[in-house]
Amino acid sequence: MSILSLWEKETYYAKNDVIIVGGGLMGLWTAVELIEQHPLLKITILERHVTPLGASTRNAGFACFGSLTELLTDEAKMGTEAMLQIAAMRYKGIQKIKRLVGEESIDLDSCGGYEPLLNYHSAEFLQDQIHYLNHLLQPITGKHNTFSDVTSNIESIGLKNFDHLVYNPLEAGIHSGKLVRMLSQIALNKGVHILNGITVKSWNDNNHEVELFTNSPISFKASTVIVCTNGFTPSLLPDLNIEPARGQIILTKPIADLRIRGTFHFDEGFYYWRNVGNRILLGGARNSDFENERTTNLDGSDFIRETLVQFIQKHFDLNSSVEIEQSWSGIMAFTPDKLPICKKVSTNIITAIACNGMGVALTPIVAESVIQHINP
Repeated sequence: MSILSLWEKETYYAKNDVIIVGGGLMGLWTAVELIEQHPLLKITILERHVTPLGASTRNAGFACFGSLTELLTDEAKMGTEAMLQIAAMRYKGIQKIKRLVGEESIDLDSCGGYEPLLNYHSAEFLQDQIHYLNHLLQPITGKHNTFSDVTSNIESIGLKNFDHLVYNPLEAGIHSGKLVRMLSQIALNKGVHILNGITVKSWNDNNHEVELFTNSPISFKASTVIVCTNGFTPSLLPDLNIEPARGQIILTKPIADLRIRGTFHFDEGFYYWRNVGNRILLGGARNSDFENERTTNLDGSDFIRETLVQFIQKHFDLNSSVEIEQSWSGIMAFTPDKLPICKKVSTNIITAIACNGMGVALTPIVAESVIQHINP
């Protein structure tokens, strides 16, 4: 005999047209995109935590599409066309966030982004690289000078022990928690259902429907399932070539007369920081311990935290000592070619995952690709 009431069977556990596994940015954008394109679909998001616990609300709060050295490294790895395709997706994603969610509701600060450089050949070489990328990016950003050399500003903005400084006016800071909360509200207002505390453990795709087995004693059924679990996907789809990556962050206590303002990247984006009022939020350094940072463990490590503190001491020109107020970790997902994955893995199961550390900007656009795999 069923343990469910009639009311539960006809609402929470009724068969869905689409179930989305994962309620972070990828899952939320996918739900919003689907319900806007197909408003009659019955869509439910299953999220295993009270709030998303991957990277969506545990990142550094950047709306960025890539620093100069990161884009050049991507070009060397994936080719010019693919690099520009991803950069265009990131740029369009940021514009979509502003358009759909609004800037004030997520504390979007169009402060621009900086990239300090060390040992980067000569100033002439840097100018050549800036000119080269600006030419490639102009059709995407509509600007002749996406990047510019502002090395003379290193000291005035509170940095030290760097050789060069590059500026990009198009990047911004956001409040990641408010972004997820706003997207959740938009999805709910459009009729999407969100169930928290549901962990999907396995499924059965019988070609007609998918049955999901969870920590609940009752299974869920849907015509289509979309997996948006990012760095945690290998536990459900071990054959996909996805590598989890932990991103660790520290936040200082308030610092008097803090001059650092804006968003910053260093070393191809492996270090990133911004001001939050008069505090410094600094994350990254996983390239100093790649092996141990390939994990879904959110605890963090003293080694990375100490590396980040040492980075502040070496490169930030402050008038007082630094005290750490809090620290946290988020889990990202990377692919060998740095391209996101959006494809069918069985008859009725689709994946939309792996934004390679650029989930804020990429998820709004990757979600659009999901539509191609849905037959309402």
